[in-house]
Parts: sequence; C-alpha cells; structure tokens
Amino acid sequence: MEDYNDLIQQRFKKLAEISAMGKRPYAGRYAVTASSQQLLAAHGSLNKEDLEKERTTVSLAGRIVALRSFGKACFCHIQDGSGKIQLYFQKNTLGEELFNLFKKLDIGDFIGVKGFLFRTRTDELTVDVEQFELLAKSLRPLPEKWHGLTDVEIRYRQRYVDLIVNPEVKEVFLLRTKIIQSLRTFLNTRGFLEVETPMMQSIPGGATARPFKTHHNALDMDLFLRIADLVTACGTGFAVPAQLAYSARDMGIDAERQRAAEAQVAAWRAESQAARPWGVVGCGALGGGAPRAAYQALSSTLSFSSLVTCDQASKSIFE
Repeated sequence: MEDYNDLIQQRFKKLAEISAMGKRPYAGRYAVTASSQQLLAAHGSLNKEDLEKERTTVSLAGRIVALRSFGKACFCHIQDGSGKIQLYFQKNTLGEELFNLFKKLDIGDFIGVKGFLFRTRTDELTVDVEQFELLAKSLRPLPEKWHGLTDVEIRYRQRYVDLIVNPEVKEVFLLRTKIIQSLRTFLNTRGFLEVETPMMQSIPGGATARPFKTHHNALDMDLFLRIADLVTACGTGFAVPAQLAYSARDMGIDAERQRAAEAQVAAWRAESQAARPWGVVGCGALGGGAPRAAYQALSSTLSFSSLVTCDQASKSIFE
C-alpha cells in the first residue's frame, strides 16, 4: 500500500511539473481522423515500402497502456474504443519541449497524437508521432500488466478498471447492447409498443419477492422499488404493451448472480376481448443471472428467438 501511495504522489508531482511548463494537463476536445482498428483494417496489409510511398497522416487519441523508453526514442501502445495501436516518439521529431512533456507521461494517461504510418523492424504497424497533446493526466496507476486484475471484489466494485485491463469484459458489454437492440427490433416489428412504468411504487406487487424500501421526502411517504414490470401498463388500453426494464429485488447477491437488480423483458398481447397472460422473457438475461444457454446462443446468432427458448411458456406470447 505504501508503494502504491508513492506512485500516486509521483504522479501528482508530474502533474504540477506539467502545469509549470505552461501545458494544460486536462485539455478539451481533440479531433481524430480514425480509430486504431480502422487504421489496422485500412493499412494493415500494406508493406513498409507502400506505407513510405503513401505517407498517410493520421490523427487519433487513446489511453497509454504500455510504455517503453530507449533514451531519445520511445514506443508506447494506446488503447481507444476499438483496440490498440503502437506509437513511436523521437526527440529529433518532436523537439525538446514536446519530448520533455512526453517524459512526464505515465501508463493510464490519455493523449491525442498526429503523425504518419510506418512499419517497425518487427513489421508492426506504427504511428510515427510528429505532434501530440496531453488530454488527461491519470493520477492512479493501472493494475500491473502481466498479472492483470484478478481480485474478484475489485473487478465488481471498480468495473471501469476491469474494463480497462480485461478486454474480454468489454466484449460482454458490447454484446449486451446488441442483445437489447435485437430485443427492441423483435418487439417493434411485431407491433409491440414500448412503455415506461414507475420505478417507485406505493405497494410492491407482481411477484413474491422482498422489495427495496425508500422514502419520498417531498411526499413524506414510503415507497418500494418495483419487483415486476408492465402489470400497471396492462390496463391502459394498449393492446400490445412491452417493456425492457430493471426490477429491484432484495434477494441477495454473489459473484454469479446479481439478484438485487434483474433485467426483464415483459409483454402482454390482447386477442379478441381476452388478454393473454403477461410473461417475462429472459428474466435476468440483460443483467446478472443470465441463462447461460440463451446468452451463448445470442452471442453467435443475435436472434431474439434464441433467447425466448429459455422460457417456452413466455414464447407463446409472441407467436
């Protein structure tokens, strides 16, 4: 812990030195021309000679995740929203002032760079940086590179750190977005109307679960976080209401299932004059406690029908 605090103090010292140089340690907007993956896709097949002939100038921004210094030259990798790419900094190219600023950088800092593409001796596509700007100075070090973040409690309590050091976790979040888009597309194409129901209710109902309790100061009344969705929307006159929402249930929590906040997809279809019973499809599939089989099926097909197979009783609502 003492070593960790020393690292933070060193970063605060660098922050003060950067400000003393007349540089802003937290800059504003930075214009980029492409992401790292777009550059790799567009120029990854070009050889060294072709890149020298084209001399493509690019501008991109990201977070430093690796840093190697060789005196008057340095390599680093930055990570943006799409992936990683290598950068090359030379004192002769940047000049004394900018290179001194670069030496104040640490892993975790955000930078914006502009330069041209080339290939190194190891044939790695790299940006030869001609100018750069510090966008944000990181004051806390990231977890150690080789061992990563393995403490389960830290991973769940500091999700942002988990996303930085464990790229596979980000894929889960991206997949979640695609699942929700697929659910909404499925419901919209079948005429369902997405509605919103109150998150706080005076009477908990819709399921036999222990609710979370809160107090509304302005109304001076106790309220409960909902434990089930859509029921209140069924009497509004809409023939086919549907809702994608979170329900809060005070039923415990562990690393495998976050039962305190389950995501539900609920729908009701009225036929003739008799409304068919409402159903919850894929309860928990958007949050903790997702059915593994449905989740794996969606990861490959992104088909809503794959999700509802985990609950055949609810599937009949949509047919």
